[in-house]
Amino acid sequence: MDVLKKLEILTDSAKYDVACTSSGSDRGPAAGKLGTTAPAGICHSFSADGRCISLLKVLMNNYCIYDCKYCVNRRSNDVPRAAFTPRELAELTIGFYRRNYIEGLFLSSAVIRSPDDTMELMIRALELLRTEYKFNGYIHAKTIPGADPALVEKLGLLADRLSVNIELPSERSLSLLAPDKTKQAILAPMRLVQQGVEQNRAELAVYRSAPRFAPAGQSTQMIVGASPETDRQILRLTESLYQRYSLKRVFFSAYIPVAENALLPSLDTKPPLLREHRLYQADWLLRFYGFSADEILDDTAENFNPYLDPKCNWAVHHPEFFPVDVNRAPYEDLLRVPGIGVVSARRIRTARRESALTLAGLKRLGVVLKRARYFIVCADSARPLPVSREETVRALLDPKAYSVTCEQLSMFAAPDIQTLAASGMSARKAADEGKENAVSCLVKAI
Repeated sequence: MDVLKKLEILTDSAKYDVACTSSGSDRGPAAGKLGTTAPAGICHSFSADGRCISLLKVLMNNYCIYDCKYCVNRRSNDVPRAAFTPRELAELTIGFYRRNYIEGLFLSSAVIRSPDDTMELMIRALELLRTEYKFNGYIHAKTIPGADPALVEKLGLLADRLSVNIELPSERSLSLLAPDKTKQAILAPMRLVQQGVEQNRAELAVYRSAPRFAPAGQSTQMIVGASPETDRQILRLTESLYQRYSLKRVFFSAYIPVAENALLPSLDTKPPLLREHRLYQADWLLRFYGFSADEILDDTAENFNPYLDPKCNWAVHHPEFFPVDVNRAPYEDLLRVPGIGVVSARRIRTARRESALTLAGLKRLGVVLKRARYFIVCADSARPLPVSREETVRALLDPKAYSVTCEQLSMFAAPDIQTLAASGMSARKAADEGKENAVSCLVKAI
């Protein structure tokens, strides 16, 4: 099989891995070497299905010894198989880089023969890139669960970022859908990477020329929608991973049905893209806004509201926290206000030292008043805009939730827009009808 045919098969096999990360490394240009990992990150483009791509995202091979029911490359699936040699992969990567097609490499692999054999092939390819081809650019490599710790350490010295896919949100789902994998086999290399990063940080404090181990840290990926866990379970696991393993990012991947199985959604089920989007919004709240998982979702609501983003949903359910006085409130309270982000909260904190802030001043600072005005007071507004709860909810509704092309959680019994339109109603009127019904259901639920 020629190299281009292998490339076609192995890039297609890798498309389910999420790799929309910027660099995270600060390695600058070096004499006699190709590429850099500037702090500004990697140039991004978008694929036909809307996913962000900036790297050559490819598998080393797709011959897998495992039979994970959700995976297109599982042992029992009848798909074209291919495998790169380390030399072929290194030459492809450097060739694409010289043509300015890519800024770096995202390398993963199916498990061929054993985890150790697979990791050795990946390491050999990266060694060729770093030493023989002098590639100085960004490399993200997937660690294979079950591989020898020495191989994990070696891979971390060659790659900028390492990741270990946790795959499914619970041990029970993992045992049902991926019987060849165990929770311990996945978490063990995650702990090794964390310890390696911390040890390397201590070494660099003493020896500036010490080799760097995974300078961009580690990340992981979870499949959403293949198993029955609630959003709250997924979010609590995400929070735990950040706290226990110092992850840079947890990525969520909406499950795309690739196999007919009683344990999986049917093949005609649409990927839960809006659910994935809500998880990313909640992840942002965990990392930058000071929220905890149990604040965002609790026993009364274990799944996200599809019509409100998580921050707006929290605000609507906690009227006792508001209004927030933007001229006096601490930074942490400002971050809880819908329409005020990290940047605008910092600007508010700086600007109010000079003079009292007004609505016009807040707008100049980047505050989204369309949302924030229901929850704040300022110099020319003694109280929030006096509106009913229904008007507030209506103003906060996320228009993405009404897109007929976006699959979402069925939490409220809104009418199907396409059915309404088919009955002779105009598309615009059908959309409005669906929105009105959703608002009514939503307000009653709140």
